[in-house]
Amino acid sequence: MTTRTPLRLPSLKLIGIAAVAGIIAGAAAVYISEAGSGNGGTQTASGECAATKEIATKIAPLLKGQVAAMVAPDQHRKLTTIAFKGADGQPMTLDSFAGKTVLFNLWATWCGPCREEMPALNALEKEMGGDKFQVVPVNIDTGDDEKPKAFLSETGVDALKLYRDNTIEVFNSLKKEGLAFGLPVTLLVDGKGCLISAMNGPAAWDSEDAKALIKGAVGT
Repeated sequence: MTTRTPLRLPSLKLIGIAAVAGIIAGAAAVYISEAGSGNGGTQTASGECAATKEIATKIAPLLKGQVAAMVAPDQHRKLTTIAFKGADGQPMTLDSFAGKTVLFNLWATWCGPCREEMPALNALEKEMGGDKFQVVPVNIDTGDDEKPKAFLSETGVDALKLYRDNTIEVFNSLKKEGLAFGLPVTLLVDGKGCLISAMNGPAAWDSEDAKALIKGAVGT
């Protein structure tokens, strides 16, 4: 059995993974900027998401340390292809969180790094979640809800709701937009549903680096 660390302290393993992810962030930036351009279901920075570019510019100095792998795309587009189910099984999109800055995360129980970072996401939601910010983790295990529910219960994740997409369509949609290469995938999205920045790979989301990034994006 793996020895667990307190929720507010990222494990050394996760810190190491996040550090490696930061080293390869430059390569990820090229992929994101090339693959996501021209998608017919998005809005560019010249439209509804024009103000998002200003947010990204403001928080650029905060993309360091544990969140160095976060990359701003060349087009801060509105994400219209993200659809999943809420805790009650009803269909949802990012529009369901209009007005909030959202840290949108895709995870699965069979993904080791996802499991490693989930307690940190839970701690971030506990400390910073509210009417201006929310962590929205979407599980993409196939089958029913029992396995992800059991995992959240066993690991003491009590501040995050179980959002689901057992069809994996949400991952495939983000893959087509050049935003998803593997798991976990994390997107920082503004109150209009426009993409601020994206990351593939885990991060210590309860670290001071992560909290500073969220505060900058929310504007506090």
